[in-house]
Order: sequence, then structure tokens, then C-alpha cells
Amino acid sequence: MTRFFLSDYLKQKFGSKVYRLSLSAGCTCPNRDGKVGYGGCSFCSAGGSGDFATDFEDIDLQIEKAKTRVDSKFPGGIKSADKKYVAYFQSFTSTYGNPDRLFPIFHKAISRPEIVALSIGTRPDCLPPEIIKMLSELNRIKPVWVELGLQTVHDDTALKMNRCYTLECFEKSYVELKKIGLSVIVHLILGLPGETKEMMLESVRYLSGLEPCLDGIKLHLLHVLEGTCLAEIYRKNSFHIMELDEYTDLVVECLDLLPETTVVHRMTGDGPKRILIEPKWSGDKKRVLNNLKKKLGLS
Repeated sequence: MTRFFLSDYLKQKFGSKVYRLSLSAGCTCPNRDGKVGYGGCSFCSAGGSGDFATDFEDIDLQIEKAKTRVDSKFPGGIKSADKKYVAYFQSFTSTYGNPDRLFPIFHKAISRPEIVALSIGTRPDCLPPEIIKMLSELNRIKPVWVELGLQTVHDDTALKMNRCYTLECFEKSYVELKKIGLSVIVHLILGLPGETKEMMLESVRYLSGLEPCLDGIKLHLLHVLEGTCLAEIYRKNSFHIMELDEYTDLVVECLDLLPETTVVHRMTGDGPKRILIEPKWSGDKKRVLNNLKKKLGLS
């Protein structure tokens, strides 16, 4: 099956390699401040899944710092003088707030010439009509992607992980976002406590059957991180942690279930090594990616 991975998709769409800048909109989460819950999702770190994002400050300063960070990952820096980027608002719930405060931040980012698209990470229960309207206005300037952290389609698992919204809530928000022409990327976590392989594949099958068709997916390996509720659960009652081959075999099965038009944005995830408890092997990202590429016939 022909499969579009993010780097190739971006190169085809924008004519050259595109880099991602991890940013912050200065938001918190309704699952932390008491609106729907406290403590956040059990697997979520103190950084609100934005451990690699810049700290919240003036957006132009954030972008410049993020560009420097991306540039430093390449020996000799990024060569192209005409560098292109996706502005990714990653930390916490980036639509949880007053649109009068959020719009200038997003507008300033998307208006910069080197930014080709805006990607906003959020929860499906944080997309009221005024936020939907704001996103629609931004989408008229440049492409806007909304990244929804679904993690699993199984409400029983979600309840145990303190996600604090239902699959029905996700479905309603998905339809609203697609109705205004936005690209939607959904996050799934593989290896949640109590979930069997079949349950994980059910989550992927559900996404593959969405109408309109899902634009993109991020598959994440479950990380047990220091300071999370999940870490306490693991210490009290250790659950199954997948081995490398087990995980990569599962990813291959997941990708085979997806429509060809769904872009694969991620096949694993990063857990900061300083707080990573399990799985230890995930700290060697190069090894994980090489294993995946080999099994997908890409190496």
C-alpha cells in the first residue's frame, strides 16, 4: 500500500523540506484547573505533553528560539536560506481560553512568511463555537491543522486514564472541524493499561472509518514518566510494557488499516530521558525508527 508520511507530504505540498516548531499559547487544561477534572490525563507530564516546546512568551521570541533549537539538530545547521516551518502549538490545550487573547498569538505566527501552516493541539471538549469561528478565520490565511488527543476509542480505558470526555464528544467536534474545512490529526496511544492488541486495533479501525476521511494520525508509544499519575499506578500495580519488536509489529498492523489518504505524522513518541521510567528502549529513538523503517520496507 502507498503510504504518505509527513516529511514527504510536506515536501510535496510546499515544495521543500518543512520543519516543525514546538510552541506554547500559554494555556492550561480543563482537566487540570477543575473545570472537568484535576491532575490531567494520567499519562500527561507536568509540561502538558509539550516537554519539548519553548516556554510561553512573546510569540516572535518563541519562534526564533524554536528555530535555533531545530537548526542545532543538524550538523552545520539547516542549509536552505528559504526555510519553511509549521508552527505547532503543542503544550496543554491550546484552544482553552478566550479567543480575544488567542487569536493575536495564532495570527502573528501564521502571518510570518516562513510559517506555511499552523498546527494546534487541543481536546475535543475545548472547541466552542467562538473558537471554531477563530480557527476558520485563521484557515483563510494559511492551512490550519487541529490535533485532537483521542488516545483510545474505549471510554472505559479513558475513564481509568482520567481523560474526562467521551467518544461522542470527539465525534461531534470532529464533524464540526471538518465542516469548516480544517485538517484534523488524531493522536492515539498504544499500550494503555488494560488494553489488548485487539482493542488498540479497534481504535485504528474506528479512525479509518471516519467520514469525512481522517487527514492525519499520530501513533504514540505509551511512556511512563516520572511525576505523572501513571507512574504511581505503575509502581503500585505494574502493567504490561511492550517490547520494541512487539510495538513496531503493532504499528505496521495499524498502518495497514488506515486509508491511503491519511498522512502518518508520527509512529512513536518522545519521552524526556530525564523523567522516562518505561519503556527504557524508547530512549534510543534512532533504534526505534530504524526498526520501524526496516519492517515497513523503507530502509
